[in-house]
Amino acid sequence: MTSTPATPVAEASDVPGFPHPRAAGCPFGLSPAMRALPERGPVTRVRSWGDSTPWAVTGHAEQKTLLSDPRLSVDFSNPGFPSPVDPAHAHAGSTDLSFVGMDDPEHARLRRMISGAFTIKRVETLRPRVQQMADDFIDTMLKGPRPADLVQALALPIPSLVISEMLGVPYEDHEFFQTNSKTIVSAVATPQERATAHAGLSAYLDELVGRKLTEPGDDLLSGLCTQIRSGDLTRHEAATMGVLLLLGGHETTANMISLGTLLLLQHPDQLAVIRDTQDPAVIRNAVEELLRYLSIVHLGRRRTALEDIDIAGHTIKAGEGVILLGELANRDPSVFPDPDSLDLTRDTRHHQAFGGGTHHCVGQPLARMELQIVYPTLFRRIPTLRAAEELGAIPFKHDAVIYGLHSLPVTW
Repeated sequence: MTSTPATPVAEASDVPGFPHPRAAGCPFGLSPAMRALPERGPVTRVRSWGDSTPWAVTGHAEQKTLLSDPRLSVDFSNPGFPSPVDPAHAHAGSTDLSFVGMDDPEHARLRRMISGAFTIKRVETLRPRVQQMADDFIDTMLKGPRPADLVQALALPIPSLVISEMLGVPYEDHEFFQTNSKTIVSAVATPQERATAHAGLSAYLDELVGRKLTEPGDDLLSGLCTQIRSGDLTRHEAATMGVLLLLGGHETTANMISLGTLLLLQHPDQLAVIRDTQDPAVIRNAVEELLRYLSIVHLGRRRTALEDIDIAGHTIKAGEGVILLGELANRDPSVFPDPDSLDLTRDTRHHQAFGGGTHHCVGQPLARMELQIVYPTLFRRIPTLRAAEELGAIPFKHDAVIYGLHSLPVTW
């Protein structure tokens, strides 16, 4: 690629502000301001807090390249890191993100300790259990009142129970960890509220790790305790990894279940694709398109350049912030023709819903498997399922860093 010196930004007001991905009138699409960013090029400046003008990467190819570039750091303590919250309040709400906020080799050291639990082969052994969960929760919903809230009846319980059983977390504590997780990912909670919620989860996981050090079981946290006893891991590291896995293991998948269900109800022709097939390959591909289309991780994947990086005719200088916008990469028309159309039969192999490079989502095989089970099971079991309220009355999570629904009233 050819490179030119970075365009100087004399006035932050000359640069568009960082846009909210969604608009109230277009809950499944992208906001006009977000859609306009690629018109400025695949790598461009955006205005963030104060006079900060980090680089926004909108192009699919450029994001794929940069996600694998070791010259970009995920360490949010680096000067120039493009914070998603006002830096003036960052310390009040700071949390330990475990290996998600670390660069290699420390990132790789910690990630290796849990990655074996999320291999495709290991995850596939859980498929019958997750199928049983889906059927059981649907049975309970069918016996209950109508309308039912799909979020509370199905979308939230299934991934919560799955990750609880994997980690060795008592599911009877689900209201506690779901409430605190919701606060942590809220975009409107105060920094102190997020810090308090994170502290509560951390204390809970630390106490659980302490119990498993003396009474181990056949679960992931007990496996981490083996690493503690060998001296390869500290108790604090194990607890923070537990927080990360517990939060990440249910929040994102729960939002995909509810949001994807509502999206399919709005597109009955596409719903039929996933409902009327027994072909696992068709179901797998349909789930990938839903992941691409919805791209529920908001605020971008954020990095700081450790060295100068030449890309797309620009030079990202060492110390400058970078925001990789996956929702735009997943709607890049050069990769996904007619990207604003939902097409469960399209080739979506190259979507970036789970990120890329060494920091790709470690739990993606589990999330995929859960979605491959829940969507077709739900629509086959309840073929007359429909939303019980108009689209405009359904509360979308415009106030969270992970997009989804606060509730989804359904009937049949």
